[in-house]
Amino acid sequence: MTANPLPVSPSARRGGRSPLRPRSEASRLAALRHSLSRLKLDALFITHLPHIRWLTGFTGSNAVVLVSSRKQWLLTDGRYKTQAPNEVEGFEILTASKSLFALAAEKKLLRPRTRVGIPAGHLTLAVYHNVRRLFSSMRLVDTVNVVEPLVAVKEEFEIVLIRKAVEITDAVFTRILRLIKPGIRELDIAAEISYLHRTAGSDGDAFEPLVASGERGALPHARASERKLRRGDLVTLDFGCRFRGYCSDLTRTVAVGTVSREKKKIYSTVLEAQLLAIERAAEGVHGKTLDRIARNHIRKRGYGRYFNHSLGHGVGLEIHEPLRLSALSKDVLQTRNVATIEPGIYVPNVCGVRLEDDIVIRGKGCEVLNRSTKELLTL
Repeated sequence: MTANPLPVSPSARRGGRSPLRPRSEASRLAALRHSLSRLKLDALFITHLPHIRWLTGFTGSNAVVLVSSRKQWLLTDGRYKTQAPNEVEGFEILTASKSLFALAAEKKLLRPRTRVGIPAGHLTLAVYHNVRRLFSSMRLVDTVNVVEPLVAVKEEFEIVLIRKAVEITDAVFTRILRLIKPGIRELDIAAEISYLHRTAGSDGDAFEPLVASGERGALPHARASERKLRRGDLVTLDFGCRFRGYCSDLTRTVAVGTVSREKKKIYSTVLEAQLLAIERAAEGVHGKTLDRIARNHIRKRGYGRYFNHSLGHGVGLEIHEPLRLSALSKDVLQTRNVATIEPGIYVPNVCGVRLEDDIVIRGKGCEVLNRSTKELLTL
């Protein structure tokens, strides 16, 4: 199976700018500068690679971006001397043979006493102290959640790429069902998922596929093991891919042969909880409200203590983006947020069930991107 390619821009055919996304740097820079003004910052360092990719289109493994009120720079190393200009427009590109922060200091990109935000949460302690030493003449401010709120509201072209990633993962789920039978190892299923993601046209897995059967299903993030599937097992499959950088995230639980009435009750409880949360997902709804809706239903059915994680998270260039649907969340959903809805029940030494879809908030409701069936399949 081969994924249908997306249109390639004329500039990409000429070997110019990467077709990773349309020309949206200007609007993104404007939004970022508006945030800097609100925070009374003259400039901001960005070090988190997914944020750098979001802002510039750069896909390399080493970069720092510096944005001031009037200028913007991308600093990287010599390995990307050719790649960076092909992917990035509108930024002055500087390459270094030393620390990227040292290069910024050496080039005197900022005037003394400039009020500069530094992303402490994305730096090691050693780098953080080095930045403070290199820019001791600046007024350095530790910043959090400057880029994150901007990233959380997707542009339509981003949703197109996420949708494509979801389509690939849905197709892989359909194909992987043929492999699920007594005697097959969890590791073999996980390996096949990775292979099928690649052959379907994705960039690869968004994360290591999770396969948990039987009593191991009670481990919410169980890595695939040598365990062989047995009749009467529930098997939880949690996997996703990247397509042009953007992620999908799907979880389904299936049955190997006939399962007990109790396991069917657990499955139906999770499905009902998920559908209730999806029905209420809309602009203006608090993340903790959706979590409470699903959690209350599971509790009423007698399984409250076995739902031991949050309801969902944001998805985009990262498989877990800061948007949270949890009891502690302070987030309020906005149109074009993309998030997962994934309630689960995990009964120790018995089984686990989780169902997960990717949704897009659309005004008074939401769009479910996944098309994989949520009927309890008996294989």
